[in-house]
Amino acid sequence: MNMVEAHKQAARILVVDDNPGIAALMGQLLTMRGYDVVTAGDAQAAEVEVRRQAPDLILSDVRMPGKSGYELCRDMKDDPATRLIPFVLITGLSDGAEKLRGIEAGADDFLNKPVLAEELTARVKSLLKMKEFTDELETADSVLCTLGLIVEGRDPYTEGHCERLAVNATELGRYMGLDENSLVALGRGGYLHDLGKIAVPDDILKKGSDLTPEEWVVMKQHPVTGENICKPLKSLRLVLPIIRHHHEHVDGSGYPDGLRKGEIPLLPGILQVVDVYDALRTARPYKPAIGHELSAQTMREKARLGLLDAELVSEFFGMLLEKRNVA
Repeated sequence: MNMVEAHKQAARILVVDDNPGIAALMGQLLTMRGYDVVTAGDAQAAEVEVRRQAPDLILSDVRMPGKSGYELCRDMKDDPATRLIPFVLITGLSDGAEKLRGIEAGADDFLNKPVLAEELTARVKSLLKMKEFTDELETADSVLCTLGLIVEGRDPYTEGHCERLAVNATELGRYMGLDENSLVALGRGGYLHDLGKIAVPDDILKKGSDLTPEEWVVMKQHPVTGENICKPLKSLRLVLPIIRHHHEHVDGSGYPDGLRKGEIPLLPGILQVVDVYDALRTARPYKPAIGHELSAQTMREKARLGLLDAELVSEFFGMLLEKRNVA
């Protein structure tokens, strides 16, 4: 079936070409097949269009005035908000070095000029199908993050906790020079780290730290429960250690696995530090909030006792000090 099914929202395709005739012809070919097509005459106009409404696919000429198609592709792929949009480079060049340059820029596919209608529609259909699968994974991630917020909502005293952790953990990771995938994982970990508490009864969850031995057994299962909920999604593979290990201690007294310093992965260690800081700075029914300086003193003492990673605590307060100085 050549036409996009009527009951589905038409996929949005951005065609970028400084030749209005070519852009119009490609737009007409794709519109005839039921796609929602928008055109841009250069990279700058394309960026404006992407910010206005993100397309499902980008088809871009290589040679254009100003920023080239290679540069546009690289910028799109470097931005977490747009890197999952399939990007096709269209070129009249058959030079292998030029194609290699496109691969290095992150292009998902290539088309040679003159573009054949059958090849164009076949490539577009294939890439849009892959985009559907990607969107489904992103939707599943969003649903789980929403569940994390629902868990947070069971305790009115923790409102905003997940978002603060996501922001602070990502900022600390960036301060430490971590790669983009790790930063994304830290952001997701902020929302998903306590997802397993969905299986913890309210009377235990809201009780605080004064739990009976039997209640602690139930509470200590939440990292494993959360990991099991998220495990089927491959897109969350970097988040799973955060969920499972954010309650481990460097002296081995944590849970669920009793890991020690050197065994605890970096990302859960980062999440734990910002989690402890947020807990100290937030009032709960069983304790008051404390100020920044006392929180820093408390966390450094916890590090001395082997409950927190001293290096990560130092990095965290170094970051906060730098933010204060900049402000």
